[in-house]
Amino acid sequence: MKTYVLDTNVLLQSPNAFMSFGDNIIVIPEVVLEELDKFKKENSELGANARHAARILDKLRERGKLSEGVQLDNGGILRIEMNSHDYNLPYGWEISKNDNRILQICKAIEEETGEQTYLVTKDIFQRIKADVVDIIAQDFFSEQVPSFDKQYKGRTDVYTSPEKIAEFFQKKILSPEDVKLSMDDTDALDQETLEVNQFVIIRSFNNPKQTALGRFDGTNIIPLRYLDECPFGITPHNVGQKFMQEALMESATTAPLVIVKGPAGTAKTFYSLAVGLQSIMCDDPKQYRKILICRPNVKMDEDIGFLPGTEQEKIAPYMRPIIDNLEI
Repeated sequence: MKTYVLDTNVLLQSPNAFMSFGDNIIVIPEVVLEELDKFKKENSELGANARHAARILDKLRERGKLSEGVQLDNGGILRIEMNSHDYNLPYGWEISKNDNRILQICKAIEEETGEQTYLVTKDIFQRIKADVVDIIAQDFFSEQVPSFDKQYKGRTDVYTSPEKIAEFFQKKILSPEDVKLSMDDTDALDQETLEVNQFVIIRSFNNPKQTALGRFDGTNIIPLRYLDECPFGITPHNVGQKFMQEALMESATTAPLVIVKGPAGTAKTFYSLAVGLQSIMCDDPKQYRKILICRPNVKMDEDIGFLPGTEQEKIAPYMRPIIDNLEI
């Protein structure tokens, strides 16, 4: 088993970080608890995460003494370290500083167990200081967004024969085993490669410009159901908008949550409003009764209250893009 010592910034970013280290030992220095306590009253994401981490630790107290170590659901052990005051850090490093105290605990655990201890911290300077005293320091990546090329895009290109494309148009169904991810693949595609509701552009081996559009329903690739629809009079102009229309018009049972991502001007808000208006004003029977629009309060100053006027006038600049789309 490896021993990981967590810095405060890890828990402030991800309160559930305890569960990210498998069946190993996770050590929380007591100074981390003190730092979390300072953040708990903040009306911010850091404050919310500090309170969440505190609730998790409080729940774990029911399993035993945290100072002696308690078992986690994933097989790991969580322990709060209160001791380890005997190890001397380099001259001039004050133990009263929380960062230095965490490093002292790492070195003391190494001396006690004779095994390597890993410090997990988001603080670059803390990782540099750890390197000075021969402690392996690692960044925490569990909650970070993957690079753009590795992000799930909701659609993919697949390849098949012209005969299979013709069969798809005729029978309205295509097995994943009949398509491949590239023109060079020799192995057939299996169902686990595609995600449920993932859109596919089916291309011909002979002519990549010969295409068909489909959606993976969990078992087979099926045609788009709403390709010929014009929600509230709007017509899709490209493949992305066709897929967006399909996702937005699907029932809440088939697609309970739709996330649309793209650069400005790709009609994300415009199409969402159009389908919403279609659903509450034109569809019969109606599945929905109102549209709820939320926008993030991206602050230009300390608080939205610095804007002049009434509450409605303060909110107006944030809602202007919505009103513009409605007017169009």
